[in-house]
Amino acid sequence: MSVTVPESLLDVSLPPEVRAALEKCPRIIVPATRAELYELCLGPDGGPVFTVEYEVDGRMVPEATVTRCRNGLAVNYPEDYMRRRDPDCMRIADDLPTDKPRYRDVFGTGFDDTRQETLDWLATQELVVVPFKAGGPVHGYPSLAVVPVSSAFFALTLVDLQGWVTFDEIGPFTPRSVLYCAPPFRHTHFEGRQVVVHNRSTTLHEVWAYNLYPGPSAKKGVFSVLLDIGEQEGWLTAHASSVRVTTPYENETVIMHEGASGGGKSEMCQEIRREDDGRILVGTNVVRDEPYHILLGETSALAPVTDDMTLCHPSIQKGTRKLVVADAEAGWFVRVDNMTSYGEDPAFERAVIDPDQPLVFLSIDGVADATALPWEHTLDSNGKRCPNPRVVIPRGSVKNVISEPKEVDVRTFGVRMPLCTRENPSYGIMGMMHVIPPSLAWVWRLIAPRGDKNPSIGESKEVKKALKHGGMVAEGVGSYWPFSTGTKVAAANLLLHQLVENDRTRYVLTPNQHIGAYKVGFSAEWLTREYLARRGGGRILPEQLTPARCSLFGYRPKEIKLDGQQIRPTLLQPEYQSQVGLEAYDAGCAILTGFFKSELEQFLTDDLDPLGRRIIETVMADGTIDDYVALTPLYV
Repeated sequence: MSVTVPESLLDVSLPPEVRAALEKCPRIIVPATRAELYELCLGPDGGPVFTVEYEVDGRMVPEATVTRCRNGLAVNYPEDYMRRRDPDCMRIADDLPTDKPRYRDVFGTGFDDTRQETLDWLATQELVVVPFKAGGPVHGYPSLAVVPVSSAFFALTLVDLQGWVTFDEIGPFTPRSVLYCAPPFRHTHFEGRQVVVHNRSTTLHEVWAYNLYPGPSAKKGVFSVLLDIGEQEGWLTAHASSVRVTTPYENETVIMHEGASGGGKSEMCQEIRREDDGRILVGTNVVRDEPYHILLGETSALAPVTDDMTLCHPSIQKGTRKLVVADAEAGWFVRVDNMTSYGEDPAFERAVIDPDQPLVFLSIDGVADATALPWEHTLDSNGKRCPNPRVVIPRGSVKNVISEPKEVDVRTFGVRMPLCTRENPSYGIMGMMHVIPPSLAWVWRLIAPRGDKNPSIGESKEVKKALKHGGMVAEGVGSYWPFSTGTKVAAANLLLHQLVENDRTRYVLTPNQHIGAYKVGFSAEWLTREYLARRGGGRILPEQLTPARCSLFGYRPKEIKLDGQQIRPTLLQPEYQSQVGLEAYDAGCAILTGFFKSELEQFLTDDLDPLGRRIIETVMADGTIDDYVALTPLYV
């Protein structure tokens, strides 16, 4: 007997086979409020602990547990593998241009049969169907999610990230994207792996999520939709955070921070960490076990603009030759691995411990009807903290958050750097801050090195084998390549045009984790942010810069002073650290340069923009910083 499709769905134009599946399923729930969807997450008994499980080959397989806490839901996965995004989970089902693995090439058959099997399975389930706008409530594209009721937390995570909207608010529409969730297919079809299948046309982008970790689907899958739309329309969504920094003297600077996963995007919007006595730990010399501190009486005020998915839509550009950005999300998927005890980030702790509405916590060790605490991370099977605990927090709950689009003054790019010493040379030779022209900014974004010990994702066997480059792996174009369904060259051209057209923006590199022999965490990024803001829009005079020893780093400041304190010069020039030296530095530069050359070669096709070809040829020819500036002038 067919179910009565809710009236709100009648005005949604769906593919016939999708509507047929909905009409066959036992029950469709369209939650009227977020509170109603929240209650569905706890199962028919309302908690306190609900196990999400599905039948696989005659046995029930648990996929997740949902624990009712005082401040939200603590979602945990029984497998370590499911607690972080598998970087090799995207499969392309259509015949549009792509450089990603096609479904038929990986599995030896087309996706049509599996797609129909998925719809047939969904037709046997009670479903929750929710609308959302891919790209956020203001600039987003009307979309739909179809999820089993027993996995309602997945739907809640999606709408918390993209914003709660109702069918009445959207009105009659044809979805630009549809997200389907079918967890047991991970076992029946994909050998337990995370698989997300993208099926694109020029009018509809389907995302088929075959696992319950929202990272590659409810989060990055929507990112893929936006990148697909942008590639068709000639704009992009950057993988970046952005923040307005207001100095104690009330100068305002907007900084946009890009980089691969773990590159410091979330941290760019965080306050500088202080010791108990108020000092700032800049870094610790690992060889001598010697800490280096500075004092800053008053630091700048932060007002976050975006956290991860940064919309660069044409409708918000002002023609000022500065990029204008807006948030592509209504909620932020915040990694809290660097929170290990009470009091490390009081404003954030207050927001998630006593929220305006109950939140979703992932890989947090929540106890039924107690308060979920962001520093109590679930332990992996090895007894160590899960490196990827998350909290989904509405952006309105973030202190001083800015909702309107903002012009970007400085675009920084962060790279996780390993320890580098004389005994063990590595590419961890980036100084605390480097100023680069747009040509080099493009090159770094083309490669987007993922770098040292990334916490956000698991590594495939293939990637582990590729770590021969001193621990470096390319995440790819703009660092959003893992989520793009198109081609690398098309994305490279789009990114180059954006950089060239917005030539009143300054570009900076900054490391995290290590500078030579110093363990710095994210302090270099935070202090660079402080310095750039105090310079007034990041302005640095040419005579205050000098070429870095490695030309890929562009320029370095001759000195950096904060509140009259000079940053230790060897943090600006790691080659002069006594534990590093010129020989180890040059060895690291050779690792970096060789890796860049090997990764850039793939872009030298007839489809690449001529300017892009000249830039890459300059890298291949070991060009100087003057060569790069000649191609794209430095704005100072």
